[in-house]
Amino acid sequence: MSVTIAVAKGRLAGVVFDRLEAAGFDCAAAREPGRKLVAEDASGALRFMLVKPADVPTYVDHGVADAGVAGKDTLLEENRPLYELADLGFGQCRLCIAGDPARHAQALRASVYRVATKYPRIAQTLYEQRGQPIEIIRLSGSVELAPLVGLSDVILDIVESGETLRANSLDILEEICPVSARLVVNPVALKTKTEEIRALIRALEI
Repeated sequence: MSVTIAVAKGRLAGVVFDRLEAAGFDCAAAREPGRKLVAEDASGALRFMLVKPADVPTYVDHGVADAGVAGKDTLLEENRPLYELADLGFGQCRLCIAGDPARHAQALRASVYRVATKYPRIAQTLYEQRGQPIEIIRLSGSVELAPLVGLSDVILDIVESGETLRANSLDILEEICPVSARLVVNPVALKTKTEEIRALIRALEI
């Protein structure tokens, strides 16, 4: 019985394929798919769906994919009822609040506290738990620009090296949680394809 795995196109996919190939799977068709979005291991044991990172939890939740590999930030933002079975240890970074420390202290006393982010659900949940009303400004890219031009007071975003923040005179004000690639599984698939998914976990944890 084959397992369908949703893999985020880009750097994460390369590491996933490296690990699976080290375990004996053939990922050649998935590495060079051309315009195809679905590829199979030569043995037929694995079927790959190549999707955008933010879409991985959606495909797994709806059962179109049995399993998926996505960053912890994506999983927190999507908040889908999936089983997170393994921290794969790669794609490491941090989810942080960043901004100008002096402006931040002043902004906290203002009537409107503005947070620019790609993660509105995470931001809303975080600040609700703190009892801090906020205005969320949703951006898709170059989030660091928002506080520089007065669009927001802070940003909530993932930080890898911190070089972009430093280049724009922004500091990490708070680290929310570590982020890395995780293997998630559809609950029904875990029951019906238990052994196959266990084999997938062993392969990815090499």
